Amino acid sequence: MRAPQFAKLTAFVAVAEHSSFARAATQLGISNPSLSHAIRSLEDQLGVRLLNRTTRNVALTEAGAELLAHLNPALERFEKALDVVNGFRAKLGGTLRVAVHPVAAGTIVPSLIARFSAQNPDIRLEIYVDRERGDIVGNHFDAGIQVDGGVAQDMIAVPIGGQFRFLTVVAPGYLAGKAPPSHPGDLKQHKCIEYFGTGRNADLRWRFRKGENQVELEVRGSLAVNDADLALRAALEGIGIVQLPELVVAPYIAEGRLVSVVADWCSQSTEFVLFYPGRRLVPLKLRALIDFFRHESKKPLCVKPDDSVRDSACIETIQHLKPSQEQAHASTAAMVA
Repeated sequence: MRAPQFAKLTAFVAVAEHSSFARAATQLGISNPSLSHAIRSLEDQLGVRLLNRTTRNVALTEAGAELLAHLNPALERFEKALDVVNGFRAKLGGTLRVAVHPVAAGTIVPSLIARFSAQNPDIRLEIYVDRERGDIVGNHFDAGIQVDGGVAQDMIAVPIGGQFRFLTVVAPGYLAGKAPPSHPGDLKQHKCIEYFGTGRNADLRWRFRKGENQVELEVRGSLAVNDADLALRAALEGIGIVQLPELVVAPYIAEGRLVSVVADWCSQSTEFVLFYPGRRLVPLKLRALIDFFRHESKKPLCVKPDDSVRDSACIETIQHLKPSQEQAHASTAAMVA
């Protein structure tokens, strides 16, 4: 229904309910002449008289009474629809759809959203693991979690936690009988596992810094993958050298299953951010998530690298693109063969 016609019908209903142009004009917040003009325009449009009026009285014609009888149920449904929408403003609940970077899904996200769900039991989370940095608005997501620097400029970004480094690591078995690389340039003599976690056309250059010296190189190897878990497990199998977030590889370094190479050269640092479209009229459920992450960003990151989003009883995972541990081992074995 077009706005002018709706305004005329609303004016008609107000006059019919009050049996008075003056009281109806007061209710609508318009002048008597404006209200009279709206009623005359509606009658001219319909080609029938809806109201009989004198200087003292206003009464419905037969056509007016018939129109009012049909309008009342429609207006009641309209008011109920507005009440439903107002409920989104007043009630902390509903569904939040969040697109999450695979590395975040396997490290920091499970514990964070488990705590959020415990604090907000009326909010249902739908978590989609998204390695392609898709359009969250076009795909009907409320928010996303992505690596800083991978967020569109028209989005609002909220840091989730402290910065973390990328480490260049390899399985000790790979280095058996080989000289370990001590300079980034030495990596050109080794097999490197290419991890393009944000799409096939992602920047595959590895970046290093030592004091004022900076080195960038495009790595090459016999294996390229788009999943951090698979890249990690391929490195554990001794296929080559990989560069992954410290959050992911630290436990395996502690166990001696991986060792850091070119360790005196610092790799790039980054952090995960929660991002969403626009600051205006943010839904209450999304505001709760934003405020939660703002508060959590002040705390040190606590990571359990083997956690899976689907292991949390508080979260219903609708789509999980990360392969299982068994699938990863099977894929790695196939590549080695």
